[in-house]
Amino acid sequence: MLKQVAEGVLIHQSELIANNTVVVQGKAGVLLIDAGITGDEMACLANDLSDVGQPVVAGFSTHPDWDHVLWHPKLGEAPRYGTARCAAFMRDLRSNPDWKARVAEGLPPEIAEDTPLDLFGLITGLPAGTTQIPWDGPKVRIIEHPAHAPGHAALLIEERRVLVAGDMLSDVLIPMLDDSGDVIEDYLVGLQLLEGVADDVDVVIPGHGSVGRADQVRARIDQDRAYLHALRDGRVPSDPRLGPSAKPGWEWVSDIHEGQLQQLARRSEGDGTPD
Repeated sequence: MLKQVAEGVLIHQSELIANNTVVVQGKAGVLLIDAGITGDEMACLANDLSDVGQPVVAGFSTHPDWDHVLWHPKLGEAPRYGTARCAAFMRDLRSNPDWKARVAEGLPPEIAEDTPLDLFGLITGLPAGTTQIPWDGPKVRIIEHPAHAPGHAALLIEERRVLVAGDMLSDVLIPMLDDSGDVIEDYLVGLQLLEGVADDVDVVIPGHGSVGRADQVRARIDQDRAYLHALRDGRVPSDPRLGPSAKPGWEWVSDIHEGQLQQLARRSEGDGTPD
């Protein structure tokens, strides 16, 4: 179930949408990043960690999308951290009386009945400006940025030279824009911050898709930036993640692209910006 990608860093990839759960080994147990998307997968992960005497001592959610804020009772009661903005987003969502029904409506139907929501989004927000996860293990630097979702953070496991990128730098998903703010420019800021640590990275783990090695880190940054520049400039992106060249089973990413074009068109009409 677990695959080692660097010394002391392992991943589990979900079957449905290739979510990468990251396990970082520490002195007394593990840091679990983006725990998984189905009850069976999370319970299996918990059993595997228990079998090797590696309890979960801390968790972290890179951002507040549904598939990154899940948890299972078997994973224990370790603190589950996120940025202050990520935690605030989750508190606001859970404050609605019908929050569970609203979340359930957005789940892929294939896994809706096997995705436990009781512990959904129970994130402890770290104080604004916190730059390191508080745990007894390798130093994990928090790189918060405005791309993709409120309070999104990448994590740099410095001594392992591993970048956990959240929902960025994927080989199967195009950049997915937030629905507020200056969405393209905000995303470009995020890429610039990740580019700033690229020389310190030998392994990049995206939220979805394949792990990339050192020679792919900047290539993925450049590919995401090229897609965004095409959107900004009104050009058709030349992107292998779209159209006939998309990875088999991921053709639906083109639908995301079309939706983002419509989103940008509505914004342009709303602010009077000429096409």
